[in-house]
Amino acid sequence: MSKIKNAFAGGKAFIAFITCGDPDLITTAAAVRAAAQNGADLIELGIPFSDPTAEGPVIQGANLRALKGGVTTDRKLAFVRELRQDVTIPLVFMTYANVVFSYGAERFIAACAACGIDGLILADLPFEEKNDFLPLCHEYGVDLISMIAPTSADRIATIAKEAEGFLYIVSSLGVTGVRSEITTDLAAIVNVVRANTAIPCAIGFGIATSEQAKQMANYADGVIVGSAIIKILEQYGAAAPEHIGAYVKSMKDAIR
Repeated sequence: MSKIKNAFAGGKAFIAFITCGDPDLITTAAAVRAAAQNGADLIELGIPFSDPTAEGPVIQGANLRALKGGVTTDRKLAFVRELRQDVTIPLVFMTYANVVFSYGAERFIAACAACGIDGLILADLPFEEKNDFLPLCHEYGVDLISMIAPTSADRIATIAKEAEGFLYIVSSLGVTGVRSEITTDLAAIVNVVRANTAIPCAIGFGIATSEQAKQMANYADGVIVGSAIIKILEQYGAAAPEHIGAYVKSMKDAIR
């Protein structure tokens, strides 16, 4: 059984997204540890992909920087094994179905379990096609995490009933990126989720400020922040982990 539920055991969860290899794996490791030490309850590790259709320009840039560094999937798996020497919070890979298919689905999911990955988010995987991966995830004890978007409408209940790990609720239409305002009726979405599952839900896409985080935590069990953290990496490079730690602490404090 995965450890994902532990992320939500102590109250509202703060989930940080960090792209593996941006600008290099040494910096990624330091950023992960800084986030974990300053209150992150779960970390999504992005596996770079050449065509990240769900991502806005900030995370697209991180993908390109990481790919230029030539970090292979095998190195990312070894990197997680090294992290697991001292990082105990749940870790989830976020990537795209083609990445898993090209590596070999069973080989990839088995390797995730072996190195200490608790869950898998495939941003381009339609709910109706999840059985391409779900049996393997069950076999190896890796949660396949579903996403619910504002357009999911009548499918929200169905997705919620079959959820594993946690439910990723997308706050807004479009791609990832910092937003000045989130106008989706998230309370209505969360109400449908709550009526159909006890699995926790977290809201992502567009959250950047402590005020936004606090607002989203009023609805959901956790908040997910990616682009704002990647901006810090882009700005500070190898010196970013210290700044990421301070940012994560401020966000976690806001949702306690």
